[in-house]
Amino acid sequence: MSELASSDLEDPQDPAFTVHLNGSGGALKGWVVVDSLYDGLAMGGVRMTPGVTEEEVAGLARDMTQKFTLAGLPIGGAKGGIVSDGSDREETFQTFGRTVKPLLHGGIHLGIDMGVTPADRAVFFAEAGYDPRYRLGAPDMPIDWRTYYEPLIDCTGHGVGVAAVTALEESGRTRSARVVVQGFGAVGRAVARFLEDRGHVIVGVADIEGTISADRLPVADLVAITDEFGRIDRSRLPQHVTVTAEPDAWLDIDADLLILAAQKYALNADNAHRLRAGLVVEGGNITSTAEAREKIRASGAFLVPGVIANIGGAGSAALAVTRVVPFDLAAKARKAWVFDWVGDRVRQNTRDLLEIAAERPGDPLPELLHVRGKERG
Repeated sequence: MSELASSDLEDPQDPAFTVHLNGSGGALKGWVVVDSLYDGLAMGGVRMTPGVTEEEVAGLARDMTQKFTLAGLPIGGAKGGIVSDGSDREETFQTFGRTVKPLLHGGIHLGIDMGVTPADRAVFFAEAGYDPRYRLGAPDMPIDWRTYYEPLIDCTGHGVGVAAVTALEESGRTRSARVVVQGFGAVGRAVARFLEDRGHVIVGVADIEGTISADRLPVADLVAITDEFGRIDRSRLPQHVTVTAEPDAWLDIDADLLILAAQKYALNADNAHRLRAGLVVEGGNITSTAEAREKIRASGAFLVPGVIANIGGAGSAALAVTRVVPFDLAAKARKAWVFDWVGDRVRQNTRDLLEIAAERPGDPLPELLHVRGKERG
């Protein structure tokens, strides 16, 4: 039986524990919040920004619990946060690795999130002497973490795309949808490619500098002029596009589908009334506020939350940590297996969420969490 009871999902409790990070062999400010444990295990990424807070980390950890519950994965949710502008990355992550060493070796797997790169993860893994291939009571992974995880970089975007296509199909839509992608980092780019490949039209893309729109935006051309941080080079844009720096201009574009794949609370009580799309899919973590979600429901629009759509990265990592993934498959077949697994979970959860929403008013997510919690045990 899991240490996370289904009743915990109906009546959320405080986190299992919170660790305040002050540094070991160096100064550090941050937290690791373990929201829930399942058979002694939990996992989640580490976020590093100048303004990250304990409350934010706790909310992200709760999201991880919900993601793994909905996906039926045998692991609890956790999250890390480091308050830093990233100006001294090597020292920061060496100190972080020394500080969280007991957690990593004790069943709390920490990965990457906003502001933390695979190279940063390698630094704190090395400093902690931690290798996720080996864990007491579990079979060894036959390949190293980088070999397993790097080919799955677009898995999150794949899951978000599946959620969007499923919701469009379940609504009875048969023609191409007009799509706005808010955020053009790794997830936003992958979702845009996924949807364009399936006949949908990207009409708006927003990055940190503003919004770009047109009757049809060529995704490959935009990806070619986008840097690793998701910033599009304005000097190389096609001539037919419209560019604006007006805040939240992506909300004003005539679209059927909005993908939220950038900052937290992008959709909030102050701007939700401007939403024109009838479907919103969260491709990032906590990209909308509770007030915004209430306004969306009241308007008749529908939102697929990130705990359903944005499972690809976390899910593919959890599949390895819990040794669910079939490592005996060849690399190409193993990647396809993970993508199919993520797609199947996202598709079923999206359909079930829509079915619950059609049967009764209010937020359908708590009921789906209850059902999946009972199924997982």
